[in-house]
Amino acid sequence: MKKYLMGAALAFTALMSATTSFAAELTFWTWRQEDKAEYEKFFADFKKANPDITVKFEAFEATSYNTVLSTALAGGKGPDLMMTRTYGGIESLAGAGYLMPLDETKIPALKGFSPAALASETMRSNKTLYAVPAASQTMLVIYNKELFEKNGVSEPRSWAEFIAACEKLKAAGLMPFANGTATGWQNETIVSALTSSIMGKGFYADLMAGKTDFNDPRFVEAMARLKEISAYFPDGFVGLDYASAQQLFTSGMAAMFAGGSFEIASFAKQNPDLKLGVFAAPGLKAEDDKLVGLFFDSGFGANAKTKEPEATLKFLSYAASKDFAQAFANRLSNVSAVPGVTFENPLLAKVAELNKQSIAYMMLVHFRYGEPTGSNLIQAGVSKLLNGQMTPAEVGKSMTSGLAAWYAPFKK
Repeated sequence: MKKYLMGAALAFTALMSATTSFAAELTFWTWRQEDKAEYEKFFADFKKANPDITVKFEAFEATSYNTVLSTALAGGKGPDLMMTRTYGGIESLAGAGYLMPLDETKIPALKGFSPAALASETMRSNKTLYAVPAASQTMLVIYNKELFEKNGVSEPRSWAEFIAACEKLKAAGLMPFANGTATGWQNETIVSALTSSIMGKGFYADLMAGKTDFNDPRFVEAMARLKEISAYFPDGFVGLDYASAQQLFTSGMAAMFAGGSFEIASFAKQNPDLKLGVFAAPGLKAEDDKLVGLFFDSGFGANAKTKEPEATLKFLSYAASKDFAQAFANRLSNVSAVPGVTFENPLLAKVAELNKQSIAYMMLVHFRYGEPTGSNLIQAGVSKLLNGQMTPAEVGKSMTSGLAAWYAPFKK
């Protein structure tokens, strides 16, 4: 009997050990504290299909996130799973060996992703993917539909119509645009949102092929048109910060906001009664391609030294699935990077349609890999342009000469 009890106890202990060995508790880090409630729903959905895996959410302040994350990973105390930046933002982590390499053998659903989406989370030097792309963002014009309708304004088809619309709104006592440029990164945003169609696909293709630089007349023309339309920004816009500009738009004092699709959810939250529309700022002529600026802004990666590699890959496979992506789009009002997602929100559906005619949000996608970054240069150049301290041609020259410090095609 005693031997029987001892045997049973040993069997029970072995069974419990086997059971607990399959249980995994994963930590997930992000900079998106405001999305906590929705992520906890995602994690609950994941757990239904994977009852032995629990995922815990932890968020950090956005501007310090990369530093906090890299410090933790370097010290061997980082999370199992993490939201990653894109382009130059992921290379420091991947280059240091902190992230788990990914491919279609580990996550078969990656096969359907677009090359542009995969490139956003790929290390250029070794062509290796290190995160599942999460979402794209689109630089365009967001407008107040009621103000447009009330004043007989429609989405412009040419630059002349764009200026005429601004004049009509201004004559009605409205601010055509809410934008200010006191917050530095907004200087970069307005370039892509307002002048992608002016620059055009041809300029972008030639720039990427190393056939031209920012001294190109097409870029200089874009800067001239940006200067022209800034006359319809609020009085004193050079001292107007981002939060104040948002308030001008959501309060109905301004009819348009040149920015990103990420603004849509924020604007709706600030003023649920707003009826919003979106359009691509036009080119010079009605027949010119109407282009938006496009980039991928986040992804989901795994710690290369996680103690639960199998569980982390299960979660990343879930993050690459259409089921997750559909919920992600609906709950967080984001255009998912996962192919085949539909949109309950008609405004997001319109954004997805506009994305079919786009060029890259260039300074982020291509020119943040060295110092000075293209973002720093364009932000400084546009600030001086709109302050009357630089001409459009001088902005192009400063961009080219600054990037020549590290960007090989401009060194010749």
